[in-house]
Amino acid sequence: MRVNGYIVEPGADLTNALLQDQDLSGAKPRFALLMDANLEGANLRDANLEGTLLYGANLRGADLRGADLGGRTDLKGAEADEYTIWPEGFDPVVAGVIFE
Repeated sequence: MRVNGYIVEPGADLTNALLQDQDLSGAKPRFALLMDANLEGANLRDANLEGTLLYGANLRGADLRGADLGGRTDLKGAEADEYTIWPEGFDPVVAGVIFE
């Protein structure tokens, strides 16, 4: 499925993708599977990711400010770095994110 011209699916290469304000939630099953996707440097500000499966995704340098990571969002095994920007009050370590 396409969002802003990007193919959104498991294992997708979404490096530097502009997905700000997009609804990629589990409520839209076509978008809910982003496991093993490369979201390095992606702009996910204010995106709805509630219930999205992001396990194993590369979130290095991604901007997730204001993103909805609630509900059943699965971040176990996702990889991030010191440049990944998280929503205020969100604890990526508790969510199972790996920092390398």
